[in-house]
Amino acid sequence: MDDTAIPEGFKPAAFTPGFLDHGGPYFLGPPVDGVRVVGLRIMPHHINYQDSAHGGVISTLADVALSHAVYDAERPRLAPSTVTLTVNYLAGARLGDWLEARVRIDRLGGRTAYTSGGIWRGEEQLATMSGVFAFRRP
Repeated sequence: MDDTAIPEGFKPAAFTPGFLDHGGPYFLGPPVDGVRVVGLRIMPHHINYQDSAHGGVISTLADVALSHAVYDAERPRLAPSTVTLTVNYLAGARLGDWLEARVRIDRLGGRTAYTSGGIWRGEEQLATMSGVFAFRRP
């Protein structure tokens, strides 16, 4: 696979226009344990002065993936707002890398969701992540 190909099973996320248009494009993959995987190819606009993906790109991917899992957890869909986000950086990502954010919903309460997971490049974990999200059910 070349460094621009999107892995089989991933489709454009088509998130609402705005900020996410600048940080992506993001892709949704097939569910793993009932939760979708969010993918991102590291492109030139993600790179910092050290020729690696900016930490903000990784933290935005974490926020996008964790909140999307909450959004997609019920029908009608939930509208989560980030309360806390923690990202621990383990290794850097480079131009052309394909990253996958894999998420667990640890607890989905009445108004709060607790999530965790990791960001991976193949078999190498690049970051751990956790988040708390507030929402109101319709």
